[in-house]
Amino acid sequence: MQRIAVLGATGSIGTSALDVIARHPDTLRASVLSAGSKVDALIELCKTHAPDHAVIADANGYAALRDGLRAANLRTQAHAGAEAIEQLAASSACDSVVAAIVGAAGLPSTLAAARAGKRLLLANKESLVLAGELLMHEAHAHGASIIPIDSEHNAIFQCLADGNPPARITLTASGGPFRGWSRSALAAVTPAQAVAHPKWSMGPKISVDSATLMNKGLEVIEAHHLFSMPGEQIRVLVHPQSLVHSMVDFIDGSTLAQLGLPDMRTALAIGFAWPKRISSGVAALDLLSQGGRLDFEPPDLDAFPCLALAFSALRSGGTAPAMLNAANEEAVSAFLQGRIGFLDIPATVAAVLTALPSQPADSLDTLLAADAQARQLAHQHLARIAA
Repeated sequence: MQRIAVLGATGSIGTSALDVIARHPDTLRASVLSAGSKVDALIELCKTHAPDHAVIADANGYAALRDGLRAANLRTQAHAGAEAIEQLAASSACDSVVAAIVGAAGLPSTLAAARAGKRLLLANKESLVLAGELLMHEAHAHGASIIPIDSEHNAIFQCLADGNPPARITLTASGGPFRGWSRSALAAVTPAQAVAHPKWSMGPKISVDSATLMNKGLEVIEAHHLFSMPGEQIRVLVHPQSLVHSMVDFIDGSTLAQLGLPDMRTALAIGFAWPKRISSGVAALDLLSQGGRLDFEPPDLDAFPCLALAFSALRSGGTAPAMLNAANEEAVSAFLQGRIGFLDIPATVAAVLTALPSQPADSLDTLLAADAQARQLAHQHLARIAA
């Protein structure tokens, strides 16, 4: 029986993970569930999955979680705080960890799982963007296996299963809800429009990142770390059908592509059972029923400059990706609150990267300091915009 910690259990990836786990009660079990602040939702998940441990990141929710579990007559032990999540991710309470906490908040528990040699189903892209070199080093040093759960990186993972090194990686992007829009048209975009993704069901922050193409830029940085690929050997193509999740070119002229319906449960099933394949609940792809065509086009970097900013940060290296991620998180939060416009997101990121030179990323403390400095500068820039 594989015991699984689902960190970020109330989010879209956590929900998909629990769906796959529930399909295999003889081999998979959710032993640890965590959530940010949604106590009631976490209690409901505990009623369904009966984990050994439940953690609410917001310490103010501890009493409600404890009392709710008792009222439901569950033996699930209540915990609270980020440190509890980190400790459980590294503990004997689980064999595998689904790292699906959104944002830089997911880094400590992801690193803890890697250092404990866990099977790490990595959905927290900020862990690689903020501290990719450190995370990969810790995973190799402690025998952890990292299986990426982003559909694009999971596709690459599958294409590279025979061990041959790639000559080039192609990440596909749906183009988000504003594919084909001009830069001027994007100026009036609302948060409600930006979170309405045409293909994927995701949280608001990730949905906005997809709309700006920053999500794809972060994935480029992830791919660099996961597969040891330089940025010039990674490209992005817009593929509106979202059926080809990635392609890999090899030195002999062959190109392998992984196709499937846009459903995170496929990647999660790969993560739980690899090298075996198990049922995920996702139907097989029928290209004819999907319209019988696959379209590809280059991304519009004028309308969506976040992708170019990510490539630039990757070239700069060091702390630049951490600062890119921090500035973007702050800008997206301000946009979702209605304080700034859609185009102010890339403008804020660009301003921070221009003002703060990259430093060698030689320690986690250095990376966290760069993250904090970028957030402070982003706050100042956002205050000027909102004034």
